[in-house]
Amino acid sequence: MARKSYQAQLTELREDILYMSEVVMERLRMGLDALEQKDVDLARQVMDGDSEINQMYLELEQECIDLLALQQPVASDLRFIAASFKIITDLERIGDLAVNLGEYTINAEQDLFPDVDVQSMGEMTLEMVEDAMVAYDTEDTDRCREIATRDDELDAVAERASETVVRDLIERELESPDEAEPLLQDVSRLLLTVRDLERVGDHAVNIAARTLYMVENDDELIY
Repeated sequence: MARKSYQAQLTELREDILYMSEVVMERLRMGLDALEQKDVDLARQVMDGDSEINQMYLELEQECIDLLALQQPVASDLRFIAASFKIITDLERIGDLAVNLGEYTINAEQDLFPDVDVQSMGEMTLEMVEDAMVAYDTEDTDRCREIATRDDELDAVAERASETVVRDLIERELESPDEAEPLLQDVSRLLLTVRDLERVGDHAVNIAARTLYMVENDDELIY
């Protein structure tokens, strides 16, 4: 009977982490929508919702600690709990990056770089996170490795976007010195947005890496 209860706890932990991922991905979608639509109210919803994600993280962290301390798992169960512990950290940090998008929305002055497709990058990162969580749920190691490959594509897109912004800034002619400060603020905001979306992709790879380790005891994506 005790063993059945233990297995039920492991199942509950997985389900709770999957639910946390759904909340985090929804906040990331909201942050992207707020940025695209310049919706300050939606941006504030994302920012205000960060405490909910932080609370989920703390509760799941405690679940992992309790399982490690009270059940003394071995082999595959130990890897599952250790991987889950790391994955909730990545999810919490993705939530923080969604909050950043909300802050950028509120502080944005204007869109000056239409050639930089932030929304497309955002969709790439969302798909990577979603696929990483599917891999975690189904223990799909092929999907884990495929996500790592896609991160190289995201990095290339982010690099091209940053180069576009910098090149445009160099070539832009200002009509008056007063335009310089708001322009630089917008450039900084956009470069930070690109960087943060790239980081979301990195966290998706981290999730995939921990899943691969969990399933196959293979650390090839961790380092």
